[in-house]
Amino acid sequence: MEIKIRPYQAADVQTIVAILNYYIANSTSLYDYKPRTFDQQKNIFNEKINKAFPIIVATIEDRIVGFGYYSEFRFREAYKFTVEHSVYVLPNELGKGIGKQLLEHLILLAKKQKLHTMIGVIDSENQNSISFHEQFGFEIVGTIKESGYKFDRWLHSVFMQLLLK
Repeated sequence: MEIKIRPYQAADVQTIVAILNYYIANSTSLYDYKPRTFDQQKNIFNEKINKAFPIIVATIEDRIVGFGYYSEFRFREAYKFTVEHSVYVLPNELGKGIGKQLLEHLILLAKKQKLHTMIGVIDSENQNSISFHEQFGFEIVGTIKESGYKFDRWLHSVFMQLLLK
């Protein structure tokens, strides 16, 4: 089983939407309520690409098993060296090193773009993601309590940061 990382292509949108919609419906990984549509996701990705932010996919035997990207953290000019990232893996493919390869690749791309820091915003209940990020040197730098509401309960957002050196 060889995991390959490649740049996103427009033909990948449908598979990516299916991955996102699984997490929207079944987890607090995304604070969305409604499933994403093909057109919504295509527009989101076009905006990121137009701003020179990368979107990458992981494949096994040419089958998409995960994806990742980063984009602006905030919209003020002084934040231009800080990005927020996301990594998602098909649920039945977790634990195979796919997320690791995606995040390693995103970190390398961010360094090549001479960015300074990468932020991850993770639901506090997602201890697996928090531990995963700590393996890469991300540190918890804050928690915003009751910042989201989903599945009839308040959720806390954990902010994790990696200084890109």
